[in-house]
Amino acid sequence: MSSLPPALAVGAHYDSLLQSALRQFFGRAVLDTEPTPSLSSDGRLAIEPSSDPYALTIRWFGTRYKLRVTAWPFTPHEVRFARAIGTVLAARYRAILNPRVVGERGDLFRGMIEDRYVGAFLDDKAYAIDAREARADRIASIIELLRVAALSSYESRSISTGVLLLGTEDDPCRPGRHVAAHGAVSYAESLTGVKSFFRLADGVRTVFLANADGRLLDIIDIDRWSREVCNDATIDTPCSKTFQSHARATQRLGHVCAVLSPSREIKVFAEGAEVFTFRGAGWHLLDLRAKYDLWAEAVGNGALALRLFQTALDLADAREGALFVVARDPSAAVPQLVAPADRLDTPVMPPADGGTVPSRRDLLHLLAGRSVPDLDPAVFSALASIDGATVIDQDGRLLAAGAILRHPPSEDYEHGGIIEGARTTAAMAASRFGPVLKVSEDGIITFFDREPIWDI
Repeated sequence: MSSLPPALAVGAHYDSLLQSALRQFFGRAVLDTEPTPSLSSDGRLAIEPSSDPYALTIRWFGTRYKLRVTAWPFTPHEVRFARAIGTVLAARYRAILNPRVVGERGDLFRGMIEDRYVGAFLDDKAYAIDAREARADRIASIIELLRVAALSSYESRSISTGVLLLGTEDDPCRPGRHVAAHGAVSYAESLTGVKSFFRLADGVRTVFLANADGRLLDIIDIDRWSREVCNDATIDTPCSKTFQSHARATQRLGHVCAVLSPSREIKVFAEGAEVFTFRGAGWHLLDLRAKYDLWAEAVGNGALALRLFQTALDLADAREGALFVVARDPSAAVPQLVAPADRLDTPVMPPADGGTVPSRRDLLHLLAGRSVPDLDPAVFSALASIDGATVIDQDGRLLAAGAILRHPPSEDYEHGGIIEGARTTAAMAASRFGPVLKVSEDGIITFFDREPIWDI
């Protein structure tokens, strides 16, 4: 029995890797495959041009892969990420068939392949294996270090750390200060053997600073550094307050910031936004700008949408749960969703027995007649974190806080006989009346509008 030629055998393996990656990272899409007349086996992947924003067609070897979505069109970041996946797989395919390249670029096969998809999304030069200036994927190497840190502890405490990888050779805050060729270590996994490494930068307030080659330049206060370099820049994409400085620091010159957060998530910031997060044993392309725009369109009030979205990001980062309901027609929605005792738009009735013991309703009624934009962000965040839902109308007026939502029994809220968690069930039921944001205590934010729309 004759064996397959090496190119075809390797191609079949990488074909399966491509399908696996598309299913993993494009879960909202349906994947179809069909053979094409092309018998090309040079490992080059192409995304076919299309006038249909709801379809993404990828051609590789003798197969055409078609991804289709329905809820909203493919975003520029999704198309870019599909290209990044193809870039990594094509580089590996071409390298593995060339002994010289394998010897020179063994780094292409180190670590998790998903880390390299992230690296190629941010900087694909490492995968131009025919180019003389090609170098190891610095971002994937940084991620490897953060993975080791995530499994480590220092004095029985979890570790958080991070690095700002410059797109330039020197520090914009200290121009002209270059690293001597032999005078600095690289930000690489070998540093994890130095115990004090884990105390020098906590990833939240302080981070290491490395130049474009990955050599360490400094340890910086990320807020001070970002304001000095990008003081006139505004953050266009919402970001949790804890990490806004990290996003701001990456707005210019191709800087990338990667941190291991106190919650043991790996977060990657670039182009002024948090772009990727690693949690739940997998990478997630966040696409925050596109998802925020969908949310804002559903809410129909820009200021309110931004306040709710920002609060959700902050609570998710703090691992606190919440549920926000924006009622499109309060007169119809509130009587069906909220018990009379939880409503803030009705007067408080004195107890029938004449008692004077205050209740939770008496406390929350301090906020009766208030609107979300009128409340200090810290006050609204504390209010939202109370067990139960925060119900608001489209003008931002508070209708209920800490409310246990009512919903009729329905097979729509059950899957395989297992009832969803209480917050998810309430969110699905409430989304019949308007857009809903659910914040889980594991850090995931879900947008519902009669159905689940997206996760962050």
